[in-house]
Amino acid sequence: MVRKRGSFRVGRVRADLRGRIWSLCYQENGNRHRPRFGPDREVARQVAAQTNAQIEVGAPALLSFEPISITELRDRWLRHHVQVLRSSNATINRYRTATDHLLNFLRDVRPVWQASQFHAHHAEEFVHHLRSIRVAPNGHANARKRPVLDKGIKYILEACRAMFGYSLKRRHLSPYSENPFSVLEIDRIPVEEARPIVLFTPEQESAFLDACDDWQLPIFLTLMLTGLRPGELVHLLWPEDLDLDAGILHVRNKPKLGWQVKTRSERDIPMIPVLAEVLRRHLSSRNSGPVFRRRRFADKRPPLAGMAAQRLERELAILVSRGEQRMGRPLERSKRLALARSLWRDAGAIKEERVRLEFMRLTRSIGLHEVTAPKLLRHQFATCLQDANTDPLVRNELMGHSPGSMRARGLGMTAVYTHTRPDTKRAQLEAAQRSRPALEVN
Repeated sequence: MVRKRGSFRVGRVRADLRGRIWSLCYQENGNRHRPRFGPDREVARQVAAQTNAQIEVGAPALLSFEPISITELRDRWLRHHVQVLRSSNATINRYRTATDHLLNFLRDVRPVWQASQFHAHHAEEFVHHLRSIRVAPNGHANARKRPVLDKGIKYILEACRAMFGYSLKRRHLSPYSENPFSVLEIDRIPVEEARPIVLFTPEQESAFLDACDDWQLPIFLTLMLTGLRPGELVHLLWPEDLDLDAGILHVRNKPKLGWQVKTRSERDIPMIPVLAEVLRRHLSSRNSGPVFRRRRFADKRPPLAGMAAQRLERELAILVSRGEQRMGRPLERSKRLALARSLWRDAGAIKEERVRLEFMRLTRSIGLHEVTAPKLLRHQFATCLQDANTDPLVRNELMGHSPGSMRARGLGMTAVYTHTRPDTKRAQLEAAQRSRPALEVN
């Protein structure tokens, strides 16, 4: 057999010189592969030998990868978060929304469909695209559209970077490829445009509480004095999560009821006496169920009234079992979560969206039309802890954050919610400077 010039074979692997670049040719799992990698013949021989050895023992070849579309990559990445990492449903929805921007860009602007075809210059074009579009805040269709803020752009790019990182680990990209979003140095992108956090003044805080009716007051006083996330508030159960005699509020995961804390970190929050008393009056006529019911159930019973946590868990298990019998297979996680939401609804629990709408109604009534997010009360809580020089570890625990993050000097996410008031800065500065010799100069 006459071997053509510029080629050689090592076992099942043939190497060919195409121009000045060597490429290998081999069969793996019934598929033909022709990866290209460089001009050096000796390196080509070494890689061919290593690839042949891997094929012989059934291991994945060094240069092999499974090319898939970016749409399929996104689906696999989200399934990985659902089935393996067990990320929260809210986190998965945020990832889906963030990567929707990439899919829209590829469909409308840059029709690149294979993940292996997406390179750093495409990521650059994607950033330009994000700077040019307008979106509805919070995803509400009727909201006035605005440009994507810097913080939102960084989050979208970080989600895409994580998705392509998953692609590299699963060998959906060429072995010599790099993460196209890592080249952007996302962490160095400054946040110049961000929605400002405007805290209540003491007078505005009093006006806000005075504007609350009897149904709103327990809800917003609890958010204000405990720093709870709205999702944690609406999933509190009575009496399991409240010990009014001891003055303790328990934030607990409820996996059997289809809900878990965002960070999975359970915590206990002491309640000051005024909050415990307000909640005692609020719950005086009830023995069980969600702590905060929808307004319509203030004076009547919801369909699943009177059910403690264990009975609600049994009800959900029955609903899931019926659904599986009807479908003839185990229900997907999204279907189980939908059944859980219907159970909380029938138990009378208030929805997170209603908390936001009621908050907006109250802020408008006191002239603060631009204040629309109940998360402000969580920022307010963290800032009050800062004002009181509360120990950083205690602040992390009360907020439900993980301590010791490299960002924000060990406060982690708590620092994101903490804002130092001007008066606090002045008091701290004056206390620090009080003993300096320069102050004694006449």
